[in-house]
Amino acid sequence: KYNSGTGWPSFWAPVSSETVLERTDPNDMESLPQIFWRTEVLDRASMTHLGHVFNDGPEPTGKRYCINAAALKFVPGEAPAGDPKQASKRTLSLFG
Repeated sequence: KYNSGTGWPSFWAPVSSETVLERTDPNDMESLPQIFWRTEVLDRASMTHLGHVFNDGPEPTGKRYCINAAALKFVPGEAPAGDPKQASKRTLSLFG
C-alpha cells in the first residue's frame, strides 16, 4: 500500500494475480469515449467489482491499483512482501 494522494487505498500490485481479474470496465465502454475507458479489477471467484487499475503508479510496476475500502480486509501486523511480477502487463493506449 502507498499514499497515492487520491484518497483511495492504493497498491502497486495485487498480493496474488491468481485471485483477481482485469478487464475494460463495461460501464465505461457503454458511456464514455475510448480514451476515458478504465481497467476494472474484479475478484476472480465471485466477479465482484474491487476497483480500478491505472498506469500512473510508482516503481517497481508503474501501476496504481485503487481498491474500494469495502473490498479490503485489514489484518493487523506485517504486510506481505510485494511482488512486482503480480502486476498486470496490460496497458490501455490513449490512441486505440
